[in-house]
Amino acid sequence: MNDSPATGAFPVPAAHLAPPPASAPNPGAALSWRGLWKKFGEVIAVAGVDLDVPRGSMYGLVGPNGAGKTTSLSMATGLLRPDFGAVTVLGVDVWAAPTPAKRLLGVLPDGVRLFDRLTGAQLITYAGLLHGMDRAEVAARVEDLLGAMDLTKARDKFVVDYSAGMTKKVALACALIHAPQVVVLDEPFESVDPVSAANIRDILADFVSSGGTVIVSSHVMDLVQRMCSHVAVMAQGQVLAAGPVDEVRGGRDLESVFVDLVGGRKEGETLSWLHGQGK
Repeated sequence: MNDSPATGAFPVPAAHLAPPPASAPNPGAALSWRGLWKKFGEVIAVAGVDLDVPRGSMYGLVGPNGAGKTTSLSMATGLLRPDFGAVTVLGVDVWAAPTPAKRLLGVLPDGVRLFDRLTGAQLITYAGLLHGMDRAEVAARVEDLLGAMDLTKARDKFVVDYSAGMTKKVALACALIHAPQVVVLDEPFESVDPVSAANIRDILADFVSSGGTVIVSSHVMDLVQRMCSHVAVMAQGQVLAAGPVDEVRGGRDLESVFVDLVGGRKEGETLSWLHGQGK
């Protein structure tokens, strides 16, 4: 996650953003956004997003590149201050009470650098100690997480030498070490092999079945349709549809609904010069 505007964010006249939200966040939601706005220069990346993530749900956030997903998640987890709006996690205001709010959150940002001159075991240990956990408890959980992420053999290897998929898995382990109640994952399956992805989905499903909440950003519609109970579709910094997956897709596949909502599909355009070259 970063502070730069995503490609696809839309320019607006220089005047004003929207006023602060009129309604308060929902204290009963696991994660509640009200009137989130973020502007980079003259470009608005997020334009008045309202969203409630139910407790105990696996919530998918989908949208094209530049839809505002990463910016929204950054504001929701305390990584990027909104221009306007409010966010609560389990009723705790993320920006008015950041320390108690962040104790409740486990976050896997997209594109944030890790301390990659540590080994995998050292990095997860460091994350646990930063949360104020007891050292003995951290040590036990590190072993559990290394096993769950299939990183036991790489425990003493420097993270800088990990593959992209291994790096994603060790970052997820760091997000889970303190047993958060709400987990926010930005593209967690990108570059992860199918076996590891299946294991991670099982871990997240077990977490949700025990009362935890997961919000996951992804471009893979089929994955979101299969693993999530709820979904929100974003484009141009706004939520176009949100609710239970079956309700949003209305008997169709999620990808078709997504394309219809977002638009941009080019019909009838072909590269005629590319056809039939092998005949």
